Amino acid sequence: MDVVLFLLLSTLETLAIYALTMSLLKLKASRYAGQAVVVMLLSSLQSYLLRNSLELDYLAPMTTVVIFVFFYAAVVKIPVIWSLIGTVLSYFGYAIMQGLLIMAIFGSIEAAQLPENAYLTQILSAAAGFLLAWLLHRFKIGIALELERLRLKYEYVILMVLMAIVLLLLAILFYMAQLWLLILFFSLTFGIFLYYAYHSEEFEVDED
Repeated sequence: MDVVLFLLLSTLETLAIYALTMSLLKLKASRYAGQAVVVMLLSSLQSYLLRNSLELDYLAPMTTVVIFVFFYAAVVKIPVIWSLIGTVLSYFGYAIMQGLLIMAIFGSIEAAQLPENAYLTQILSAAAGFLLAWLLHRFKIGIALELERLRLKYEYVILMVLMAIVLLLLAILFYMAQLWLLILFFSLTFGIFLYYAYHSEEFEVDED
């Protein structure tokens, strides 16, 4: 049950961050919701294995950010630079918002991390994230710059090379720890990105 709850709530949180990023960049989150759910679930599985099998908690946020950047660049077709900017702004914005919620409700991070409070913290944080994303969309608050102006030449070639390098390095790390399941999840995730790098249509700005 703990594993299921972790995966469910972790996926909910990552989807809230996804919604924040898309709203911030004035893009339609609903258009890629299906792909986002699949990728964020895989991300949550990887995060769980990193934290509980390898005890590499410090790597979990980094791999999540990398997956976000690749998702936006390969699936949504946002230029890599804007993918990174949007991901960093939303990820850290979410962290700040979560920190404020924790201090307001529980008084300290230690109290929020107690078993009886941890799940509630995730639920409230995700709800606040979705609410903020809706407010950004509702009042058309976000980055209104021309995204294509920061697209690099041969960007998708660079993106696929970076995917291959990251996957190779992660595979070496996890092979040394004999975590074949984690290698499989990463391979599947990046395989999805490679597919959409070639087959997805261009992103669509939300002008509603």
